Order: sequence, then structure tokens, then C-alpha cells
Amino acid sequence: MTKTWAVLHDRDARLFLTAVTVSGFGTSALWLVSGVWVKDLTGSDRLAALCMLAIWAPTLAGPLLGALADRVPRKPLLIAGSLLLAALLPVLFAVDGPDRVWLVLTVLFVYGAAGVVHDAAESALVAGAVAPPLLGGFNGLRMAVTEGMKLVAPLAGAGLYAVQGGPGVALLDAITFVLAALLYAGLRVHQSRPAPLAPPTSTDSGDEPSGRTATAPRSPRRGPPATHRRTLFKRTPTAPEAPDLSQTTPSRPTLFRHTAAAPKTPGLSPPATNRRRPSRRTPAGAGARHIWAHPILRPLILAGGTTMFFAGLNGALIYAVIDGLGHSPAYAGALYAAQGAGSVAVGLVSGPALRRLGERRFAAYGIALTAVAAGLRAIPSDPLALACSAAIGAGLPCVLIAALTAVQRETPDALLGRAVATAHTLVYTPNVLGLAAGAALVELVDQRPLSALLGVAWLATAVPLFQRPASAPRIASRSPSDANPA
Repeated sequence: MTKTWAVLHDRDARLFLTAVTVSGFGTSALWLVSGVWVKDLTGSDRLAALCMLAIWAPTLAGPLLGALADRVPRKPLLIAGSLLLAALLPVLFAVDGPDRVWLVLTVLFVYGAAGVVHDAAESALVAGAVAPPLLGGFNGLRMAVTEGMKLVAPLAGAGLYAVQGGPGVALLDAITFVLAALLYAGLRVHQSRPAPLAPPTSTDSGDEPSGRTATAPRSPRRGPPATHRRTLFKRTPTAPEAPDLSQTTPSRPTLFRHTAAAPKTPGLSPPATNRRRPSRRTPAGAGARHIWAHPILRPLILAGGTTMFFAGLNGALIYAVIDGLGHSPAYAGALYAAQGAGSVAVGLVSGPALRRLGERRFAAYGIALTAVAAGLRAIPSDPLALACSAAIGAGLPCVLIAALTAVQRETPDALLGRAVATAHTLVYTPNVLGLAAGAALVELVDQRPLSALLGVAWLATAVPLFQRPASAPRIASRSPSDANPA
């Protein structure tokens, strides 16, 4: 816990988290109000549901949108994206009847696309700034802040909507993005365009990648990086250099820094002529290939996607659970509040838990807790239902935090934006499919046996993560020639 809170001692870390808090408040308020607004204008449940679909649809294009975070300087991209949304949201002032609902859906679609780019740029920027041991704590605090906003922002948005209508909430969200842009501008970060790095070795030989340190060797004729200005977001050299050249060191200690690369041992790095340096035009699918070839990332992302599919199924059963308890649909507010409280709690302790357990076991324990809680919803009991909601809220974020932290640690900087966006696509798209499947099953099968079966199937997802991963030497021994002898 001490190291988790140590993140807050850094000025830039506090600015990042404050920006997430401010913009997250406006986003959570708008997400709730947009559906209510369209429902009031049209009376159509279908059009109201399209609001959420419009926001989530751009996630399918995550690999393409995330490429922007690898080809454009990330700090200016965050500022520009926030100001773009601040300028776009006032368009909703023109919505005054059912014939203008298309404006709401269009703005929400652009909103979702900008959010994909924003998340990729922010995650990539943080990954290069926060020391690796603190990444889990930072991501946990970010999760706690995001979930905390979901507890208070919808109520505030609903109250403002009752007084000022939809345009009032749109204006509030626009103001939060302006404030977020100012916070991003205050970061003491001077980042150039992300430098292209060599792809991870696992894509070629099956070796376990060495994360962001897997870069192409620097030519001996090139000198060390220029030191004419101070920078926090600067990549330290990772390639062999001449013995008489020393690396630059930051002028003051900071949590927001790049860590030094692994010690350079002569003869281990291949010649520069044998290592292909990808250009900035590297295909958007490079992030997906990196994740799939990586022995650490692939099982975490697969577990995350499977978990979110089951989470969608479980979410579709919520009103059937409430019916079984004998309450009105409004009782969902109490269950969601308990779930949000669980998510905030796990976000605060995720840093120490990740350091003690590692990503795989942290994710596995979280999945197991969520699965057991989802299965116990088959028992009709108010105290148990609230406890299960809190347990689901605590367990579900574990695999998400673990997967994002692993992607940030194990991905070269030149691929990080695409890898993060691709991971979001692979993890969150199954949630939509699970919601659709759950909506169909709940009409055909009783909720109690369905919840019990869901819990058992969900628990099986955690089993592979409890197994010991293959070691790097073992993976390296599986060469293409061994698998397919000539």
C-alpha cells in the first residue's frame, strides 16, 4: 500500500489522476443521460439502446485508432483530443426534437472513437513514465477513481438533466474536457514522436520478449542522446554503446521516468544489419501480432476477453435476479453501488497485490472470486445479493488491471498505442456479445440454474492462469525447425 500511495507523491502522477477524475465525471454523467434523453425525445427503447452502442462501436476499430498514439506525440494528442470533444459537445444544443436524435448518435460515435485514441495515448504515455514496479499501483488507483466517479456522476447528471435538460449535461461534460486539457498541458513532459523499435523477439524465434527494452541496437557511429534539455519522458539507451560513452541521468529523482534497460552483455545482441527496424508505417495489426506471440500477454488477454463475455451474461441477468428477490427494478441502484464500492476497494490495493502475486495469479484470484459470487446469485437473499455484487466489483477489475499492466510492461514503445487499443478491443468486445447472449437466454432459461451454470463455467477460466507459464529457455527451444523438420 505504501508504494501505491507513493505514486501520488509525484506531481505528474497527480495531474494524470486528476485529469482522469475530472473527465471521467463528465463522461459518466453523459453516458447515463444520453439514453434517458433519447428515450424522452422519441419514446423508443431501441433508439435509447443505440446510444450505448454508438459509444462502444468504435472499440472494434481499436487497432487502427490506437495507431495514432504510436505516430503522433502523445501529450499533444491528449490535449487535442480533449479540446476536440469540448468543441463537439455543444453541437447537442441543437437537439430539440425527435428529428435531431441523429445528432446525438453521431456525437456519441465520435465521442467513443476519440475515447479509444485517448485511452491508448494515455496508457502508452503512463507506461513510459511510471517506474514498472509502480504501474500496477497507478492502474489500480486509476480504476478506483473511474469506478468512484460511476458512483456519484450518474446521480449528479440525472439531477442536472432534470433541471437543465440534455444540453446542460453536454455543457458540463465539455467543461470537464477543457479542464482535463489544462491538466494535461501542465505535465512536465517533453515527448518527441515515439521512436520506432524492433518488434519483440517472440514474433520471430519464439523467445520471450523483453518488453520495451527489446530495441534494435544503436549503430556504433551514433552518439548518446542529446542532453540539451531536461525531459521526464525520455527513453534511455537500450543498445550496446562504446565503452567511453556514458548514459545520461535525470537531474532529479522522479517516479515518472523510464527505467534503465537490462545490462548490456557483449555478444548477446545481434548485429544491426540482422535486426529489422520497423518504420512508423508499421501495420495496425502489429499490436495484435505482438500480443498473440507473447507468452505472458496472450493468456491474460484471452482470460480478460472470456471474463468480460461472462460479465456480459451476468449483467443481462441483473433484473431477473431482482425479480427473484421480489424488488422493483430500482433496486438495481443498490446492487450497482455495492459493485462500485468493491471496485474502488480493489483498485486501492491492486498495486501491493500485483507485486506479491504477479499478474497471472492476481487475475486468477479475481476471476475465481467473481465466478463464485456470480454463481451464488442463484440463492435468493438480499444480504447475499449485496455481498455478491461487492465481490463481483472487487474481482472483475483484477484481470483488467493485470492485463493492462502487463501490456504496458511487455510492449515496445513503438507498438504500445496499438497494443493497448487492440487489448481493449479483444477484452471489451466480448462484453457486448455476452450482453446479447444473456438477453436471449434469460427469456428461455430460469435465472437460478443459469446463474449456477455461469459460475461454474466462469470459474474454469481461472484454471489456466494458476498454471506455471513456460519459461523463456523452454519457449526458445521450440524453433520452427524443431516443429517442422526439413
